[in-house]
Amino acid sequence: MTQDNSKPGKTTLSRRQLLKAGTVGAALPLFSIMSRPASAAEFNYKFATGQDPSHPVNKRAQQAIDRIREATGGRLDIKLFPANQLGSDTDLMSQIRNGGVEFFNQASVVLSTLVPAAGIVNTGFAFHDYKEVWQAMDGPLGAYVRAQIEKVGLLTMSKPWDNGFRQITTSTKPIKTAGDLKGLKLRVPAAPMLTSLFTALGASPTPINFNEVYSSLQTKLVEGQENPLAIISTARLYEVQKFCTISNHVWDAYWILGNRRAFEKLPKDIQEIVRRELDKAATDERADIASLAGFARNDLQGKGVQIIEADKDSFKAALAQANFYKDMRAKFGDEAWKLLQNAVGSLG
Repeated sequence: MTQDNSKPGKTTLSRRQLLKAGTVGAALPLFSIMSRPASAAEFNYKFATGQDPSHPVNKRAQQAIDRIREATGGRLDIKLFPANQLGSDTDLMSQIRNGGVEFFNQASVVLSTLVPAAGIVNTGFAFHDYKEVWQAMDGPLGAYVRAQIEKVGLLTMSKPWDNGFRQITTSTKPIKTAGDLKGLKLRVPAAPMLTSLFTALGASPTPINFNEVYSSLQTKLVEGQENPLAIISTARLYEVQKFCTISNHVWDAYWILGNRRAFEKLPKDIQEIVRRELDKAATDERADIASLAGFARNDLQGKGVQIIEADKDSFKAALAQANFYKDMRAKFGDEAWKLLQNAVGSLG
């Protein structure tokens, strides 16, 4: 993983905080202690995520919520519901649209089922490092994706957060080349981009919601899965997987989505505070993910997981042979494809 260039500061979470999922998860308050009764707030909103309470997404979201409450004098009270407490990712996609929840953290790979353009950032083996990622996502490509998201009536509340580069884990055999994936029953999110990628690579991708991943691996319903190292660590997937392949096959964004009607009910000054604090949280969370990926690999190895370096050339060759990039260009259109290639160079 490319190292993050952010300078360490007071907002950087410690190694112990990031990796002690059991202890830290239990300590994370699902609801902040309030300085005045909930009934005193003018606006009471919900913020849902699918990540484990110990994940940086929830830590930084809770900090932003606390700052928002303080900056608004308690006028806006937001309660955080991590770990799919309010439903699966697909359930929450419906809830954010109908106002069942006001804010929701969603990965691009799943958001692409509603906003296909969001999936362009998940193009297989497109991004080489974080320099390319943030140049694209804080620039023209990110602006393009945000515009497409807002066309379906949702709001993007901040610059994108980091879901990290995705890696492959398995319980049955190590994966080094594309040929090793042939026929492998691999859990993927309910996301067309990842299904297309692993189908092109010869695997047997199986869409399963994240809240069912651990049990599906434990019962051998699937042999493996793919996720960023931060997820593999905080969700304790090392307990049911033996091998981890560092493939960096896809980079993924997290988008903080807002229900438009609910957000527009807020006074302009509160809207500005919400956007400001979530943007700050995005910067902090990006640094957390880069730091966590830097030592999660060693942590997994220490827990008995065998680490394998992928032969990326074999994966890219398999994708080229399957006309994967040609198909992706047709799927996303010339405008979006040009924006992606401006950031990463020629593909396929």
